[in-house]
Amino acid sequence: MLGDMTWIRTIAWPEADGQLKEAYDWQAAALGSPAEFTILGSLYPAIVEERLRLYRVVEHCPSSLTPVERQAAALTTSLLNGTGHCASGLQLKLRSLGVSEDAIHAIRQDPTTPTTGEPRLDSICRHAAKLTLTPKAMAEDDLVSLRTHGLSDLDLLDLNNIVSYYNYINRVVMGLGLRSEIATTHEATNALPGDEANQTS
Repeated sequence: MLGDMTWIRTIAWPEADGQLKEAYDWQAAALGSPAEFTILGSLYPAIVEERLRLYRVVEHCPSSLTPVERQAAALTTSLLNGTGHCASGLQLKLRSLGVSEDAIHAIRQDPTTPTTGEPRLDSICRHAAKLTLTPKAMAEDDLVSLRTHGLSDLDLLDLNNIVSYYNYINRVVMGLGLRSEIATTHEATNALPGDEANQTS
């Protein structure tokens, strides 16, 4: 039971009802069960539902960032925050996208200045690292350097949202004691809930 592995009480899927059960069922339709992160918020059903909506919105930005670039930025953020739960899932996602072990190792070894062999990807990871570690130091010039690699304003907004979102969920995970690692590619790649029109009501 998840509550045995975290620092607060949680409500298991079979015990959920009302808004919480609807949110659990929404995610479980694709994943098979609610994710541990989702269960972590179960004492406040409204935030469980809103977090799932936020997850969908962040993941569906119509920018030109590639899935690899988006997941690499999220991995950089999670590694720097020491959040093994999120980082483990993001590495599985990157592998499922065909990213080489060498590239993943380069990000793991030095998230602040990785050398993956892809200058645009490295620049994105460096930006994620700076925004995570020293947000006060961010300046307009940081965006200028990304524009030289072809990022549009929508791409920059998307990148900012991804890094900010993972900084948020990393702090939820670390602050409430969720220390498990995501073990399977299915768990890592199927946590995103489907269209709200398909949400159980």
